[in-house]
Amino acid sequence: MPSPSAAQSPATPKTSAIEGRVTRKRMSPLRRKIADQLVSAQQNAAILTTFNECDMSHVMALRSKLQDSFTQTFGVKLGFMSFFVKAVVEALKAVPAINVRVDGDELVEQHFYDIGVAVGTERGLIVPVIRDADQKSFAQIEKDILAYAAKAKEGRIELSDLSGGVFTISNGGVYGSLLSTPILNPPQSGILGMHTIQQRPIAVDGQVVIRPMMYLALSYDHRVVDGQQAVSFLIRVKQCIENPARMLVGA
Repeated sequence: MPSPSAAQSPATPKTSAIEGRVTRKRMSPLRRKIADQLVSAQQNAAILTTFNECDMSHVMALRSKLQDSFTQTFGVKLGFMSFFVKAVVEALKAVPAINVRVDGDELVEQHFYDIGVAVGTERGLIVPVIRDADQKSFAQIEKDILAYAAKAKEGRIELSDLSGGVFTISNGGVYGSLLSTPILNPPQSGILGMHTIQQRPIAVDGQVVIRPMMYLALSYDHRVVDGQQAVSFLIRVKQCIENPARMLVGA
């Protein structure tokens, strides 16, 4: 007869009993690098997120109106991301406090606009950088994004493609995300999260109307960016998206 202590102790599962229930594999170098970056951001920055929403009606209408001629002229489609890249550039110019990074006990003010665009790949999320986005047309931005996507798919992305950005845009909306709090991409001080477009009722001139709405999220480093600056930045992005014709003509 077994002792009480033996009866109470759980049986140790045999290897054969758990075989096939789990699979172990080493993290890829890229996944380890991503993990290190995320942990670094959480440990070394005071991350705070502010939210807003924008009406996508005008962007969608303008995109639909120009799509055929744009594609025929430039050989690429006019997507949403180029609008947001341009809107972020305008917001960085309006609120330069976001375009900074911490280096030891110094703040480094950046006077250029290299914008990272998060791209999902089979190997993980990468953030290639659109260089001098303020000087590029919508068409060139779309071409750059397509070129990076092709390089990522073929495994030809280089470290130089991913380094040196001053701000990042992440589009969780392509996966159906309604709202999220994006994590900073160190040493940057801000990241904009785009989300899925939903038809929602909103009040316009005292009337309830249905509009295609998108939630926006700006995560920022509160050590160097104040709440007022973050809110002002996000409102500027919203204004640009809701009046996209001004960005196209550079007004």
